[in-house]
Amino acid sequence: MNFTVWAPRADKAELLLDGQPVPMRRDSGDWWSVEAPADPGARYGFLIDGVGPLPDPRSPWQPDGVHGQSRVIGQSFEWTDHKWQSGPLPAAVFYELHVGTFTPEGTFAAAIDRLEYLRQLGITHLELMPVNQFSGRHGWGYDGVGLFAPHHAYGHPDDLKSLVNACHERGLAVVLDVVYNHLGPVGNYLSRLGPYFSNRHSTPWGEAVNLDGRGSDEVRRFFCDNALMWLRDYHFDGLRIDAVHAFVDLSATHLLEQLAAEVRQLEAETGRRLELIAESDLNDPRVLRSPEIGGYGIDAQWSDDFHHSLHALLTGETNGYYSGFGSLEHVAKCLREVWIYDGCYSTFRGRRHGRSPAGLSGHRFLGYMQNHDQIGNRAKGERSSQLMSVPRLKIAAALILTAPFVPLLFQGEEWGASTPFLYFTDHAEPEIASAVREGRRNEFAAFGWAPSEIPDPQAPDTFLQSKLDWSQASAQPHRDLLEWHRRLIKLRRETPDLRNGDLNKIDVRCHLDSQSLVFTRGGVTVAFTLSAEARDLPVAGSENCCLALASGPGVDIARDSIHLPPDSIAILKRRP
Repeated sequence: MNFTVWAPRADKAELLLDGQPVPMRRDSGDWWSVEAPADPGARYGFLIDGVGPLPDPRSPWQPDGVHGQSRVIGQSFEWTDHKWQSGPLPAAVFYELHVGTFTPEGTFAAAIDRLEYLRQLGITHLELMPVNQFSGRHGWGYDGVGLFAPHHAYGHPDDLKSLVNACHERGLAVVLDVVYNHLGPVGNYLSRLGPYFSNRHSTPWGEAVNLDGRGSDEVRRFFCDNALMWLRDYHFDGLRIDAVHAFVDLSATHLLEQLAAEVRQLEAETGRRLELIAESDLNDPRVLRSPEIGGYGIDAQWSDDFHHSLHALLTGETNGYYSGFGSLEHVAKCLREVWIYDGCYSTFRGRRHGRSPAGLSGHRFLGYMQNHDQIGNRAKGERSSQLMSVPRLKIAAALILTAPFVPLLFQGEEWGASTPFLYFTDHAEPEIASAVREGRRNEFAAFGWAPSEIPDPQAPDTFLQSKLDWSQASAQPHRDLLEWHRRLIKLRRETPDLRNGDLNKIDVRCHLDSQSLVFTRGGVTVAFTLSAEARDLPVAGSENCCLALASGPGVDIARDSIHLPPDSIAILKRRP
C-alpha cells in the first residue's frame, strides 16, 4: 500500500504503522511517500520531524476520534447501483437530515430503516448534513477536521456506502453537505504539515483557508480531491457546499469554478448526473452562471430571501436579519424574481446588496421554510411548528411546494415535529467547551436572552432533545400535516406546470387590504389569505377550474373569484 502525505515544512517524515516507524522519501512537490504492506484495520499516522503521530489529513477512517491514529479500510464493498441515475433538479423534492438525530440510534444503518417512509412521502433527494469526522460523539458536523473520513459515531465507512446504496435501490438520490471554508478547532493538525491557512484573510471562524497564496495549489487540490472522493467512492449524487461567501479567493480561477469543472469531468467519466449546490448569502448570480460568461458553473443554490420573506410574513418576526422582510410584496417579488435584495438597499446590512438573477431558471434555487440553520441558530432551536398555527404551517408547505423553486424540507417538518433542533457539541477539551458555551450565550445576550435561558451546547440533553420523536407522526395534528405534505408532493409530481422553472410564466397579484395573494403558473392558480376573516379573491377564469387541494373546508369557487376561509390556502387546476 502506498502511504503519502504533503508536508512541505518537514525536514523528515516517517510513517508509524501499527507502532513501527518506517522512513518516508521526499518526492516532487513536497510530497512524502512509502510503500508498506497493510491490512484493513491497520493503525497508522505520520511522524513529522519526530513529532506525532499525526492523523492522516486524508484519513479514510478515524474510529478513535480526531486525535487517534488513522485506520486503513478495505475496498471490498459490493455496490448494486450500477444502473442508477439520479433525477433532474426540476423534478426534485429535497429532504435535509442530520444522521445523529434522524433516528433514535443516530447511525447510518438506522437511517436505512426510514428510507421507505421517505420514498412513500415523495422525497427524491436526501441531503445529509456533514458526515465527516469531527470532535466528540455528536455535533452538527460543520467543525469537521477529518474531511475524508465518515464520522466514527455514525458507523463504519461501509455503513455509509450501504446507506447510499440503499437509497439508490429505492430511487432516492443522495447529496452530501461539505464544508470547505474552515476546519474545526479540535483535531486540526493541518498547519503542522503545510500552508493550509492564510493570515492574509480571516473568517468568522478564524484564519481563512489558503486558496490563493503560496502553496495554495495543493490546498485547493485537497478540497477538490475530497469532493471527488465523496462522489466517486461513496456514489453521492451531489454536494451542497457550505457558506461559499466565506471563501476568500482572488485567483483568476475561483475554487468553485475549478471544482465545478472537475466534477463535470467526473460526470463524463462515470456517466452519472452529479449536482453542485451552493449556500451563499451574496445574492450573486455569478455563482450559478456559466464560466463562459464569467460565472462559476454551480448547478443551484439555497435561497434565503425566499425563506426570510415567508418566515417574517407568517410569524411576524422582523428582528435581526429578518428586518427588511415581512410583507406580501416581498413574497410576490421572490416568486417572480427570486431575490428581494437584487441590488437594492438593505437596512440590515446598511448598504446595497445583491444583483438580479434575471435569465436563470427557478430550478437553480432551493426554496424552504426550514433548514438546520434557520432552526438551530435560534436561541432555543424552535421549529416553525412552535412559531405558527397549523393553518399557517399548511400555507407555508403549500407555498414551498408550489413555488417555481426546488423544494426542500427539514427532517420532521412534514408532520410539524415539535422537537427542537438545537445547537449541540461534544468537545472533550474544557477550554473549547467553555468557549463554545460562552460564545452561544453572548450571541443571544444582545437579543435580551439571559444566560440561563440558552441551552448548553455541551449538555448531553441538548443533543437528546433534538432527536426526532417518530411517534408524533401518527398523532394529531401531526398526522393531518403529514398527509397534507404527501398530497402536495403528489400534486407537484403529477402537474408539469408546478415543475416549470420559467419565472417569466408566473403571474402574481397582491391584495394588501385583505392580506391575500394569488399567483398563477400555467394552468395552476394558488390563492391564500392571512386575514382573520373570510375573503373573496379575484381569479380570472376560475369557473373553468377545479379545486385540486385546500388546507381546510369552506373554499368555494365562483365566476372569476374564489372564496377562502380565514388563514387558508387553495390550489386550483384548469380543467382540460
